[in-house]
Amino acid sequence: IRTPAARLFIATMSYEALLFILAVLIAAALLFAMVYFIILMSDLEADYINPIDLCNKLNQLVLPEMAVHAFLTGCFLISFQFGSLLFNLPLVAFHAMRLKSGKHLFDATEIFKQLPTEKRNHLIKLGFYLLSFFYYLYCMILALIDKSPAVHL
Repeated sequence: IRTPAARLFIATMSYEALLFILAVLIAAALLFAMVYFIILMSDLEADYINPIDLCNKLNQLVLPEMAVHAFLTGCFLISFQFGSLLFNLPLVAFHAMRLKSGKHLFDATEIFKQLPTEKRNHLIKLGFYLLSFFYYLYCMILALIDKSPAVHL
């Protein structure tokens, strides 16, 4: 049961504000996922985890991470947020390239060769998601305080 104040708040919120609230939440989740990836890779370097367990844990999250990021980018395309779309396209292209080449999953027999490159890639993605989190937060605040007429729910 929604209170009248909650209904009024939701009714006056624009699609743009809802999109950026969703984007902030997704960016935060992807940020935590990248931290988890980097921690597991550091555990492998320190020999706290074996390569098979590492690959099993990380491979479960690779495709969902790519899918969630592609979904968010698709939402930006549908809502005509071209700045955010252009900001996200390089990472979507990187993910598509990895999927097409079949190098998106971790292989336990090759992980020690790939570890420095994968760790670097995930540190770059961590930086990207951190930057995008604050960008989406800024856009969300702008959308929430915008008083211009917009499409409402």
